[in-house]
Amino acid sequence: MKFLILTQYYPPETGAPQNRLHALALRLKTKGVAVEILTAMPNYPKMEIFEGYKGQNYVLEMIDGIKVHRSRIFVKKSGGISARLLNYYSFGWTSFWTGWRRLERFDFIMVESPPLFLGKSAWLLSRLKGAGLIFNVSDLWPESAEKLGLVTNKVFLKMATWLEEFLYRKSVLITGQTQGIVANISERFPEKRVHWLPNGVDTSYFDTSEVDRTWRAGMGYQNDQLLLLYAGIIGHAQGLEVILKAAHNLQHRKSVRFIILGDGPMKGEMIRLKAELQLDNLDFLDPVGKTEIPGIIKSIDIALVPLKNLPLFEGAIPSKIFENLAMEKPLLLGVNGEAKTLFIDSAKAGLHFEPENHLHLASQIERVLDGEVSLEEMGQNGRTYVMKYFNRNVIADEFLKVLESLTS
Repeated sequence: MKFLILTQYYPPETGAPQNRLHALALRLKTKGVAVEILTAMPNYPKMEIFEGYKGQNYVLEMIDGIKVHRSRIFVKKSGGISARLLNYYSFGWTSFWTGWRRLERFDFIMVESPPLFLGKSAWLLSRLKGAGLIFNVSDLWPESAEKLGLVTNKVFLKMATWLEEFLYRKSVLITGQTQGIVANISERFPEKRVHWLPNGVDTSYFDTSEVDRTWRAGMGYQNDQLLLLYAGIIGHAQGLEVILKAAHNLQHRKSVRFIILGDGPMKGEMIRLKAELQLDNLDFLDPVGKTEIPGIIKSIDIALVPLKNLPLFEGAIPSKIFENLAMEKPLLLGVNGEAKTLFIDSAKAGLHFEPENHLHLASQIERVLDGEVSLEEMGQNGRTYVMKYFNRNVIADEFLKVLESLTS
């Protein structure tokens, strides 16, 4: 079986889709699938082409034994919607030409959405290469963009919705990252085959016994401090104001330290809010490489996982949940719906707070400080749960069975 993954995001970039898709590709490869990747010149999240790729129109490389084709992409350090759309459209165009001219035929082409517009390139390539189109949905776009207020032009939204529905109809398989996404698509398109392809845990990479534990001391944090970490994209959807406002409420609790690690379009605004609130108990740290993440997670006490208070996110499962629980770190989860049901109600792997409610977040932290809950017990519960239900090896095996049923 020949299988192509078309995605704008891929290692050496770090991030949720990069890690998830590379992990899937590696596991399919070990099962005998001939996997190739068609992606962009690495640039995320700083929106700067990485050294070694600048000025290139096409690069062919091998990453962990997988052939990776890279095409040109427009990038600009701007949070504006126009720059973002040019970024999406440029790779959609160059990936199509690169795929047409340089790639052979495939049995399947799986495209990662968002960006939604990349689906059009995938559909055209699927026609040219004789491949079945698999549309992998990690975010219901344009619905999420509209509800977050990122896109307000009604004509544009109508065109994007038409494209979304067109791509669903043209796909031989639709995969959704959460059960909420799967249910949404299945309800709208009951005639289509939809498969739950969740994120998961690399059981060998997140091995708690093999982690370097020196990060905490090396950064100057004390053993008696309660370290709360948010690590990920600093964007609109996360609503990180809730962390800063909770930190403001807890400045009198000197043993508490908040850490926000990452980059993104809202980082400048968050830094300005920190200055406005005069916070001396919160640190912003720059992104780090993938290999450093397990050691950092092992050094902190609680993982912060917030999202904005929107019905849209009741079907969301932020990817950072998995790596933190795999490292036995409990959650302070500011997400309603599916994530709360799975990881708080069922797994007993942390505490929940109402999204965007900084007073509720602060009160839950007070419970931890006052010894009302056991961080160790919740951490152990979390690792047991994700290892049982979100093992990437099992996820890949089940996905391969679906592919084989399509070919037969």
